Amino acid sequence: MSAPAGDLALRVERIVDVTPSVRGFVLRPADGGRLPSYAPGSHLVVACGDRRNAYSLTGEGHAPDSYAISVLHWPDGQGGSAWLHGVRPGQVLRCGRPRDAFAPVATARHHLLIAGGIGITPFLSHLWAARRWGRRVSVLYAVGAGAPVPHHAELTALAGDGLRILRGRAAMQAAMDQALRTQALGTHLYVCGPDGLMDSALALARGHGWPDERCHAERFGGVDAAEGAPFTVRLRRTGRDIAVAADASLLDALAAAGVEWPAMCRRGVCGECRMDNAAGTILHRDLVLSPAERAAQSCLMPCVSRAEGVLSLDL
Repeated sequence: MSAPAGDLALRVERIVDVTPSVRGFVLRPADGGRLPSYAPGSHLVVACGDRRNAYSLTGEGHAPDSYAISVLHWPDGQGGSAWLHGVRPGQVLRCGRPRDAFAPVATARHHLLIAGGIGITPFLSHLWAARRWGRRVSVLYAVGAGAPVPHHAELTALAGDGLRILRGRAAMQAAMDQALRTQALGTHLYVCGPDGLMDSALALARGHGWPDERCHAERFGGVDAAEGAPFTVRLRRTGRDIAVAADASLLDALAAAGVEWPAMCRRGVCGECRMDNAAGTILHRDLVLSPAERAAQSCLMPCVSRAEGVLSLDL
């Protein structure tokens, strides 16, 4: 896989076992240079063999001298995360520059963070920023019965009494319901974790009258399949039509027709391939765009999203 322009070469300085299934990686510039700062909630797209995965940066983003990510080894042993678990200290990884997709809202009166499992990782940088800027934060963290708590000591040090660790679905559901029902006006909600937990938290928020603009979610799984009904892309600048087959992504169809477009993760996670000024009936499948952006039907991620009929692009 060729490296996109602007990628960072990062050397694995240290690897730690956060839990038996979660491994932490500390990365520094291979050339000894400086690292870009990043906003809390940012992720790093890492080239993992023949694919690129996005992982949340877990440290302090202001003038960092290293980057840190934590990676769960999925039980099936497949994919980029399994590849990373085979990496050793000293190995150089090709990574994109940090991308901000899940930052806290600076004007919020309070920040309510709801996480499950490995979904706690983006909130570590949120908590570092909260401590730096004196923001009010509370955390509800669902962890499986008997399972170790990833980054337990760090979470406790950063969140203090604002951290609640919940064991079991019923306990987490009750805690979310109570928190979402009693939060002060001006609180913003941030959710990351398994789909079931996220869907439940967002449904509770809607039921308690939370407006969409105060609810923020990040789904970490990514989207693998781009298949669907065939459609046509019309390039407005040239009047050219390009057919997108049922088993091809829009991004791949454009590339096959000689139209290059920047992309990184190719799974609807990183946001690198975003296209604006589109027109048509867009079928969104990404994990990046907000509900308002989706409803506007004027932008999409061509790596995973599709369209009905004819999609017009500003190309």
